[in-house]
Amino acid sequence: MTLSICHMRIHDRHSSPLVRTARCLLAVLCLLLAAWVLPWLYRFATAGKQDTPFALYSHITGGFAFAGRSGGQARYYGADGQEFSESAFDSILPFFYFRQLTADGRFPDSISGVAVTPYDVQRSNFTFRTTPQECNRKGVPLYPLLESRSGRVDLTMPDDVFRMERRMEFIDMGSNSVNEDKSRAFTSMLEKKGFAFPPSLIAGNGTARKEYDNGYMMTDAAGKLYNVRMQAGRPYVRPIAMPDGVCPAHMAVTEFRARDMLAFLFDTQGRFWVLTSEYDMMQVEIPPFYPERMSMVIIGNMFDWTIRVVADDGEHLYAVDAQTLERIGTYTFPQPEPSVAERIGKYLLPVKLTFLSAKDRDVYPRFSFFSE
Repeated sequence: MTLSICHMRIHDRHSSPLVRTARCLLAVLCLLLAAWVLPWLYRFATAGKQDTPFALYSHITGGFAFAGRSGGQARYYGADGQEFSESAFDSILPFFYFRQLTADGRFPDSISGVAVTPYDVQRSNFTFRTTPQECNRKGVPLYPLLESRSGRVDLTMPDDVFRMERRMEFIDMGSNSVNEDKSRAFTSMLEKKGFAFPPSLIAGNGTARKEYDNGYMMTDAAGKLYNVRMQAGRPYVRPIAMPDGVCPAHMAVTEFRARDMLAFLFDTQGRFWVLTSEYDMMQVEIPPFYPERMSMVIIGNMFDWTIRVVADDGEHLYAVDAQTLERIGTYTFPQPEPSVAERIGKYLLPVKLTFLSAKDRDVYPRFSFFSE
């Protein structure tokens, strides 16, 4: 037995480089697997529920109103601590709960001296959402251009898509051939309006699941802003003047039911702009917002908007006037203090490996600290 053990030790000492390399790779693989699985298991076992309440600005009370749970019971309250019944909560948020108020026969005839109907509310209400995952998504640069003046209630998807490189080129999806006549017509109109190829940003909603079509918002190689549509089969190109110093970084075509806005724009300085249907640009009075790393939800009505921004330092609520876009209210949910389990985990498992992120849809290895 002694001779056998000695023989094994001598064999291990003189193992080939290939075996030693394989052992090193196995050790590295085990470390990577531990960095991937152990932090996930630890968070899964120690995760606690940290929900922030539903919140909206109330034009009736002039402050934020919240709906959450406390002690297993639903709770409705204002920023000043005033408690409400569920029925009273519906009444102070008539634009959000207009269906319930209408069913109860409690919908008001006027609000702040302005006559309103459920139809007015339904037409003016809108919701907008943007997340880093959507903003940073990499898509195929092929875009369908719908007819903006079809004269029909239901929109239909076109048989072709366009791409923007040295010109605006339309490609038939059935035959994979280029429609030269259409491509020349749109390219000629763009060049006539001063568009410099290639574009730096393109934003639009390439779907027929909407009530109307506003085409695409584009910035050209020189940073100038344009609205491009197809009207009655012909190109429509509108250059849009921007305030000095505004350089759009992200854009979203709105196409809300009220038709009073064309797009939301976020510039490189974090400013939030609204492009109206009259091609005027108005700045929304909120702190700098960067869509590539922050989330935003807007719930708007004819009087005010509630804007919820999720950032690294917590969740922030802003209320702005729907007409002037000036800020009329602010509320912050502070970032919760790290739990005991999170503080312990930071030392037990200092580094973690992940393949997915909430800020994009790419799949690749990412190393970060456990607390991030």
